[in-house]
Amino acid sequence: MDVVEAAAALDGTVGWLVGNGGGMARAGGYLPAESAREIFDDPLAFVVSSTGAVGRAVRVPGGYSVTGRWPFGSGSPHGTWFAPVCAVEEGEHATGEVIFVYAPRKDVLLHDNWQVSGLCATGSVDFEFVDVFVPDRLVHAFQPEPTQPGTLYRLPTRSIFPWTVATVPLGIAAGAIDDFTTKGRSAKRHGDSVPFAERELIQSQLGQIQARTAASRAYLRHTMTTLLEGIEAGTDLEASRVDFRLACTFASQSALWAINLVTEMAGAVAVLRSSPLERRERDARAAAKHVAMSPAAYITGGKLRLGCDLSNASF
Repeated sequence: MDVVEAAAALDGTVGWLVGNGGGMARAGGYLPAESAREIFDDPLAFVVSSTGAVGRAVRVPGGYSVTGRWPFGSGSPHGTWFAPVCAVEEGEHATGEVIFVYAPRKDVLLHDNWQVSGLCATGSVDFEFVDVFVPDRLVHAFQPEPTQPGTLYRLPTRSIFPWTVATVPLGIAAGAIDDFTTKGRSAKRHGDSVPFAERELIQSQLGQIQARTAASRAYLRHTMTTLLEGIEAGTDLEASRVDFRLACTFASQSALWAINLVTEMAGAVAVLRSSPLERRERDARAAAKHVAMSPAAYITGGKLRLGCDLSNASF
C-alpha cells in the first residue's frame, strides 16, 4: 500500500500500474510452481486482468476454450500475460463455476479504445480472446486454494483486488498537496500582496486536508490489518471485509475532497495544461470511479450496522 501510494504521488498512471501489476503478481501463489515460473521468469512480466466482464470457458480435453472481451485492461500495451474471469461451460450448459484463465500476449487481441479524461496513459483498453486454448495448469478458481504459504494468498478475492488500487487516489492527493505547498510558500494571487503561505484561510484548509487524508490513510491500513488478523485467527470475515471496502471508498472520497480544495486554493492556474494539478485532478477522479471505491460500499456498511441480510451484497 505504501509503495502504490508513493508511486501515485509521483504520477497517477504510474501508481495505477504499480498497483495493478503488483497486485496480479499474486497469481504466483495460486498456480502450480511450473506455471508461475513460466509467467514470472521474464523480468518484465506484467499480468493484465479484468473483472469488468465475464467470458466463456468451454471445457475441452486438457483445458478450456476461452472466448470473451474484457474492458479496463490496465497496462495492456506492455502486458505479457492476460488473466480474465470466465464462467465455465460443459457442452452448452453453464456449470456455475467461475475461474481465472491465463494466456500469453500472442493469443490476445487488443482494442485501441481507451479514450478517456483521466489515467490516460494506463492503456486500459479492451482485450479479447477468440477460442483461445488455456491448459488446466494455467487456470485457477475465482476464490482459489493457495499453492504458496502466507496470509496474503488467503485473502478473499473480492478483498485483495481493491487493496492494490485503493491508495492511488490518496497518493495523487499527496502529490497535489506537495505541488501546491512547494509553490505556495512564495506564490501570490494576482493583485494580492500576501503570499499563500501567510493567509490564514489557506493555512486552515491545508490543516483540514492533512487531518482528513491522514485519518483516511490510517483507517484504510487499520481495516486491512484487522482483515489479515481475522484470516490468521480463522474468524468470520464478513464485518472485516465490509469495513475494508468502506475504508477504500472513504479514502478515495477524502482524496477527491482534498484535491478539489487544493485546486480551489490554487485558483485559475489549476486548469492550465501546464499545471500538474490539472492532470492530478483528472487522474484522481478516474481512479475513484473504480468499483473497488464505489459509494455503494456505504449501503453495505449501513446494512451491516442494521443487521440486514448481506447475501446479495458484493464486497
